[in-house]
Amino acid sequence: MAVSVEIPREYGFVVLVVVLYYFLNFWMAIQVGKARQKYKVSYPNLYAIESENKDAKLFNCIQRGHQNSLESMPVFFVTLLVGGVQHPVIAAGFGVLYTIARFFYFKGYSTGVPENRLKIGGLNFVALFGLVICTASFGIHLLIREML
Repeated sequence: MAVSVEIPREYGFVVLVVVLYYFLNFWMAIQVGKARQKYKVSYPNLYAIESENKDAKLFNCIQRGHQNSLESMPVFFVTLLVGGVQHPVIAAGFGVLYTIARFFYFKGYSTGVPENRLKIGGLNFVALFGLVICTASFGIHLLIREML
């Protein structure tokens, strides 16, 4: 049995959040590139070695801020895009909150004090949980739709 799904016009907001996050990710990558030059961490090394580089912790915090965002991106995109089908405005709102929080997560991490990433950046977990709820709601809606 097939279920047809109509994509609402407001889904455009969801798509625009994906574009917004692309620009954030691109900006973070540039920051890592600048840090590579500043702290002399050459490719293909992903991280600086503390015994070889006095600024290793600072560079590694910048690198981790971006790397962690990359690691979380698949879950963010899937929950945003899937949950946004049923709840486009709510999902887009959570997506914007997530993107802003990820900016502050990166900025806090980039100070060299890892705990700073959670001051405002910790809101990314709240936003992601909201997106998970939107996605679960959509899944439940699909399953019970035919029962009603």
